[in-house]
Amino acid sequence: MTRTLLKRSSALLAAASALALAGCSTGGAASAGSAESSAAGTVSVEHAQGTTEVPADPENVITYDLGVLDSLEALGEDVQGLPKGSSLPEQFSKYESDEYVNAGALKEPDLESVAEADPDLIIISGRTAEYYDELSEIAPTVDLSIDQADAMASFTEQSETLGRIFGKEAEVEEKLAAIDEQIERTKAGAADAGSALFLLTSAGEVNAYGPGSRFGNIVFDALGLESAAQVEAEGTHGEAVSFEAIADANPDRLYVIDRDTTIGESGDAAQQVLDNELVNGTTAAREDRITYLDGAGWYLVGFGLNNLPAMITEVEDSLS
Repeated sequence: MTRTLLKRSSALLAAASALALAGCSTGGAASAGSAESSAAGTVSVEHAQGTTEVPADPENVITYDLGVLDSLEALGEDVQGLPKGSSLPEQFSKYESDEYVNAGALKEPDLESVAEADPDLIIISGRTAEYYDELSEIAPTVDLSIDQADAMASFTEQSETLGRIFGKEAEVEEKLAAIDEQIERTKAGAADAGSALFLLTSAGEVNAYGPGSRFGNIVFDALGLESAAQVEAEGTHGEAVSFEAIADANPDRLYVIDRDTTIGESGDAAQQVLDNELVNGTTAAREDRITYLDGAGWYLVGFGLNNLPAMITEVEDSLS
């Protein structure tokens, strides 16, 4: 099957596909897990902060990226630890068990707990990127951040990297092919769907996301919906917009994330924030085409081999 939106460039493929098999001998003080990793060899991983030799098919993994955690679950792999807290999505509730190491918070790792866990591999991304050096002193660490400038290609590279590390290349390719098919199917439905705005509410304020942004790269760039307005794609926070601006854009559809509810903060729900004369006058509101998305999936987890199809399904269903 020809890879479409998830297709990576030949340069990325060449850079990401280098494998290096290491020697099989181990020192007398090495643990059983280390011996098994050494016997299986290592994988050379190019990532956002360099190149790192990591054990092939590591047994003890700590990840600070919930999208990566989602992908590992899709591939039948377990982890040793992750950041726990009140905002850990319900789909990952099993990790609240003491069986799994509490590695701190998404933006503030517990370095002592990580060191005590003695992991074979640590996976980080944007929220934890500044701790790369400290974590690398504990165990091989790779930064598998998604590049928002080309998110789908970056997600493909990330997934294939996980496939090589854990020996699940065929499974990854099968899942990526299924996502390709889902994208093409949704694009066909989006062709006559009219214009859309993607909004996030937080503390009573509203931010919009356009093409090339954290959420717009899925809805607009990948799935082909038309943006109802020109929206600046600044970092991960979108562009603050007024209710008047939403009314002026008059989108045919609205897609909304409620950040406060997602992370357990108090405040008006998104439905309350948007329940006003200006928003209610838009075509999206009058035609009952406002879709309140799963905040945990979109805001906390993001790109994962299980979660991305669920995100696309929400958009696809809204077009039915």
